[in-house]
Amino acid sequence: MNETHQKLIDIGSRILGASRNELYVSMRFLDLALSALRYEMNLSSLYVGTDGEKILFNPRYLIQRYLSDRVLVNRVYLHMVLHCLFRHPFHQGQREEAYWNLACDIAVESIVDALPYRAVQLVVSDRRAEWYEKLRRELPVLSAEGIYEILQKEALSIQEFGALQLEFWVDDHVFWQKRQEDDSKAKQDGEDSENQEDPRRQEEEHRQQMEEAWQEISEKMQTDLETFSKDAGEEAGELLQSLRVENRERYDYRRFLQKFVTCKEEMQVDDDSYDYIFYTYGLQLYGNLPLIEALEYKEVKKVEELVIALDTSESCEGDTVRRFLEETYAILQQNESFFHSFRVHILQCDAQIQQDTVITSAQELERYMESFVLRGNGGTDFRPVFSYVAQLMEEKVFRQLKGLIYFTDGWGAFPKRRPPYDTAFVFLDDGMYNEREVPPWAMKVVLGRKDLEISYQKE
Repeated sequence: MNETHQKLIDIGSRILGASRNELYVSMRFLDLALSALRYEMNLSSLYVGTDGEKILFNPRYLIQRYLSDRVLVNRVYLHMVLHCLFRHPFHQGQREEAYWNLACDIAVESIVDALPYRAVQLVVSDRRAEWYEKLRRELPVLSAEGIYEILQKEALSIQEFGALQLEFWVDDHVFWQKRQEDDSKAKQDGEDSENQEDPRRQEEEHRQQMEEAWQEISEKMQTDLETFSKDAGEEAGELLQSLRVENRERYDYRRFLQKFVTCKEEMQVDDDSYDYIFYTYGLQLYGNLPLIEALEYKEVKKVEELVIALDTSESCEGDTVRRFLEETYAILQQNESFFHSFRVHILQCDAQIQQDTVITSAQELERYMESFVLRGNGGTDFRPVFSYVAQLMEEKVFRQLKGLIYFTDGWGAFPKRRPPYDTAFVFLDDGMYNEREVPPWAMKVVLGRKDLEISYQKE
């Protein structure tokens, strides 16, 4: 390594180190996050960016920004740290790259622009202020997921989209894409050699470890802002709110439905109920007479009786209701999800019960989905559903009702008393976080549209 090359590395590292120190003095709650990224010179980019593990910088760019205004370096450093705290480099999934990159930049810049610290303060342009106001009319919290959905609905022209990119661009996301390209290359390399350990799996495990590390840092920062650094949390209100949204506990939807299962004995061989040693010894001793026979039944957990209530009020869109039902159907249609005998009531309701469809087989569930028509469009009142279910229980329609899943927009009158079964109110979030309250005896679930992962919160 020649002397000039080393000097450039040293200068870039010193600029980033100075920026980190200035940010720490202003925002002590960033301690862990600021220390999590190491520095590396990378001339494949003309700018600066992060891959979630290190800050990769072009020294010329850093020097120019620092000489112009060191606040610019502070902002880009904080910008990249926030990307990592919200796990943006790891969450693109099947989203369109350009829209996702822009959504992430807007989400992060909205937080930086709202911070009341001199180390990062700049005048907010009129264009930015206009977009922040526009987005906040639809999103209580400006999350990248919510902004992404809105951007896709905006039908922006190429010129408008480009102008918006320039307005909010701060760092180079090429290193996010680099990781995805490395995954594809590693997969091909792994297929070429069966004798080598799959490099794609190693890369994926490394990425998962980094994401988990940043999640831990994010959760610790949230706790710090809510407790020891409460005053700073009040000043950094938007940051704290965004951390709360990002750090909601996540469950697989399949695991969530297990909360609505019933234990029951079912006729099938229980392979775990006898000792193989005595079993084979009997066969050896007597020829065809095992000493212990396998039990022909075992206790299993499957859906036996369940109520799914669909809010069909005017504020709930038909496509949204259908999406929820499709995701639930995709899980329940699996044969192993049901007993041979089961009963699922699908209720459509607004301010009153509009339809009660009883499903007793996978075939009936499939036919219901094929001919599904939304019925309702009135106001929202949750009480009729609970009254109706109570009536069915009095009439002995249910033998052992495990639970009720109520899909809704959340605006309506709740019953005052807790029913004798588990209840979950489900909201389709699409990244648009809400603080809708549910009764203390119910579960609140925020279901994402993009996958079968949910954010689960026990009230």
